[in-house]
Amino acid sequence: MTKREKPNNSYINREISWLQFNARVLQEAADKNVPLIERLRFLGIFSNNLDEFFKVRYATVKRIVEAGKGAKSELGGIRAEKLLEEITEIVIDQQSLSLEILSNIGQELEKENIYIIKEDNINESQHKFIKQYFIQKVSPALVTIILSNQVELPNLKDSASYLAVKMSSDTQQECQYALIEISKAMDRFVVLPEQNGKSYIIMLDDLLRYCLDDIFNIFEYDHISAHMIKITRDGELDFESDLSKSFIEKISDSVKHRQIGEPVRFVYDKTIDLETLTYLLSKMGIDSHDSIIPGGRYHNRRDYMGFPSLGRTDLLYNKIEPLPIKNLSLETSIFDSVAKKDYLLHAPYQTFSYVVKFLREAALDPTVITIKITIYRLAQISHVASSLINAAKNGKKVTVSIEIQARFDEQANIDYAEQMENEGINLIFGVQGLKVHSKMCVIEREENKKLKRYGFISTGNFNESTAKIYTDYTLFTSDQRILKDINKVFSFFEINYRIYRYKHIITSPHYTQKAFFKLIDTEIQNVKAGKPGYIRLKMNSLSSLKMADKLYEASRAGVKIQMIVRGLCCLIPGVKGMSENIEAISIVDKFLEHTRLFIFCNNNDPKIYISSADWMTRNIENRVEVSCPIYDEDIKKELIETFNISWSDNIKARIFDETQQNKYRKSKAPKVRSQYALYNYYSKKLEN
Repeated sequence: MTKREKPNNSYINREISWLQFNARVLQEAADKNVPLIERLRFLGIFSNNLDEFFKVRYATVKRIVEAGKGAKSELGGIRAEKLLEEITEIVIDQQSLSLEILSNIGQELEKENIYIIKEDNINESQHKFIKQYFIQKVSPALVTIILSNQVELPNLKDSASYLAVKMSSDTQQECQYALIEISKAMDRFVVLPEQNGKSYIIMLDDLLRYCLDDIFNIFEYDHISAHMIKITRDGELDFESDLSKSFIEKISDSVKHRQIGEPVRFVYDKTIDLETLTYLLSKMGIDSHDSIIPGGRYHNRRDYMGFPSLGRTDLLYNKIEPLPIKNLSLETSIFDSVAKKDYLLHAPYQTFSYVVKFLREAALDPTVITIKITIYRLAQISHVASSLINAAKNGKKVTVSIEIQARFDEQANIDYAEQMENEGINLIFGVQGLKVHSKMCVIEREENKKLKRYGFISTGNFNESTAKIYTDYTLFTSDQRILKDINKVFSFFEINYRIYRYKHIITSPHYTQKAFFKLIDTEIQNVKAGKPGYIRLKMNSLSSLKMADKLYEASRAGVKIQMIVRGLCCLIPGVKGMSENIEAISIVDKFLEHTRLFIFCNNNDPKIYISSADWMTRNIENRVEVSCPIYDEDIKKELIETFNISWSDNIKARIFDETQQNKYRKSKAPKVRSQYALYNYYSKKLEN
């Protein structure tokens, strides 16, 4: 990748830092120690990440430019127009590298007798299969748009790929153009019959190229060609001011309008001829503020996330069986166990089934009176949702705060909301001006004629699907101090003009910054007084300049700070006089690092929190978030130990520094791949 200039100030621009995170994903695709098909899937993740980046972050910067503000972006002191140029430059470099990686993987696949063939190397038996496949499965669902100067171009779908077809004749000057949509409803990878022990795959794009004459047989032409293009649109939701519409109707309409949002990126096959490219750009109204990126033969490489395994388990990561939590049985009452002590679930190393079991038990338990829960993203088929509906059917008072502005999951959440409402569940649609991003549940149970609360608080969504690949903590507790505070948050949802005070939890938007500043100040004061002091942080992203400045202050005071940040990090560690006491790493591996964990030395009496919040401005000021204290000494010890395991990673850890080069951390210590070490850690706990 092109070496970036060193920053000339105290921060790294958030967009540039995010692109360097995506570069770490690309490193996984390039890593020959990663199983071959998994490398293809990392390429898909890289591409999918990039799509969302352009829909959201690039689109936001573009709006600043179009508003004529000419303002410097929020971070890094880069002017907005210059930032757009730098983003495009970095993305072009990354796209070029990704194509090189894809080519190398293709060669490695052939060594494994897996061949991805194109339309120009199809044999007779494959010809018959492809023609039948086209007639039976592809042709009936094909969307083909004929382009002409007389007819306005229909809005092309956001992030869909199209084959731009050019038909020309030796005797006629004018060319005929058309677009073929690569449908998401069809398999992108068509597995052909095996031959002589060799597996063959053709991409849907190339199958369509092979069948161009079948598609356009009513036209007269001597030459026909097809090159892929893709358009990405602004993913921000724009709300109508129509007061007659409900909030859900406005969100639903906005999601539909997203498909016709302003274009922010146009990617094209760099082998396309200039005449066709110029015609398409003019027809689509693509201008200089849009990122125009020359790419390879194939776009929407996010589909590689679903590359067929072909039964080749040797080319995939070994599946791990999620472990049970020691002394917490799925075969007896969770309420009885949690009544005695707190338990911690660390997914995906331990099974998410405990969350579903807790809710299912609550739905059936005659002593359970109420269930209150926040929902941000649910699985496509959600056992969490079905448990809540089951509870409502059994007469429990169920309240669900569902965030229908969860980006790109809006429609799914609307569908679930309607289903729950029909079953009698009390729905709360967040707080005006704030997203509800906290992950919590409170269950009230009648015991000895008194109400007792049980519940769970998590760093991640209550989603069975993502719990298999995202690392997250969930605390199961009957600690009435914590649950009384959590219950107040639900009261805030109902009466949000009242600001509540909390004795134990830390909440956004009212208290997060102040509370963490106080915790950091304690470490500063202790170090200055000659007492021990340190801060250990694990999160997805750090972009709040105020939080970065506070950590700089702590570093200058001599507080040792260790940070594990998966994604963007605008703070620059290791700079003399500013951050020499800060070390930061990022871990990108098999699972998506998603835990938020904050550990403060507190004169060797650690204060520890798990949280739904990253240290980003939006999490601190514009969302409802909860950071939950850990009081159980066994769980405190476990969290410190798991942080230390992650911190010791010297295989998948990359270093944050001024260069932004994603250098792998090297050490002479024994090799530690933290995600595997964590699984072993929990396995051994079961043995002891």
